[in-house]
Amino acid sequence: MNIGNNGSPGAAKAFGRLLRFHRERAKVSQEALGREAGYSKSQVAMIERGERRPRGNFVDVADELLGAQGALLEVAQELKASGVAAWFEDYLEEEAKAAGLHVYANHLIPGLLQTERYIRAVYACACPPWDPDELEASVTARLARQKLFHRKPVPLLSFVLEKAALTRPLGGAEILKENLLHILDVSRLLNVEIQVMPLERLTHAGLNGPFTLIETAERRAQLVYVEGQNGRYFLSEQPDVGDAFARYGILRAQALSPDESANYIEEVARTL
Repeated sequence: MNIGNNGSPGAAKAFGRLLRFHRERAKVSQEALGREAGYSKSQVAMIERGERRPRGNFVDVADELLGAQGALLEVAQELKASGVAAWFEDYLEEEAKAAGLHVYANHLIPGLLQTERYIRAVYACACPPWDPDELEASVTARLARQKLFHRKPVPLLSFVLEKAALTRPLGGAEILKENLLHILDVSRLLNVEIQVMPLERLTHAGLNGPFTLIETAERRAQLVYVEGQNGRYFLSEQPDVGDAFARYGILRAQALSPDESANYIEEVARTL
């Protein structure tokens, strides 16, 4: 995966491992390092796991305090804001080359279908709030992902969206309407199918939450990507993968047809 010139994939993880090595060698606790750099212990731990990029003078303070002799400063050169969280890089690498991608979303419009203004509305809800530089890089990176729709070879893409995701007016009615019209445009692509899950269903196969199915390049393997409040992970072994693909098949059967879904989305947009 390549995200322009904004930093190499995995750089945050590499920096985190190096930081931990020098910290443990110097016998400095995460709490002590954080105190010197103006960070909390948990923030230092996130940097070491590659989940957060260091800001401000953290790298300078850490390099001097831990006696890294410039090693941390050198690796930090690769840490320019890429607009992608380090933990998300593995997923994006698979998404960019996927032969098929199938998404179930239940609480907001998924990233691949978001317009720029909707993306900004989503990021405005972040807690803690985004750093301004990282925010702009993240908006750019999310929009760039949408090249997938027109990539060669053409991937097969499908989405099952809950009505709640299509009616929650993040950023206001005007922004939601713009995004709904964008979804209608995307749904007309020959390699894309979008379906809406009706609220009236008496049974539902997706009660465990949102997930993404990935058919890897040349369909050599299948993966399931799951993301939640406290973690995110891939499933790659049976029977977990087979169960998830079966579950998605049931979700598609329970949802409105693509034509019915387009009519519904059009109707919601008209009311805004």
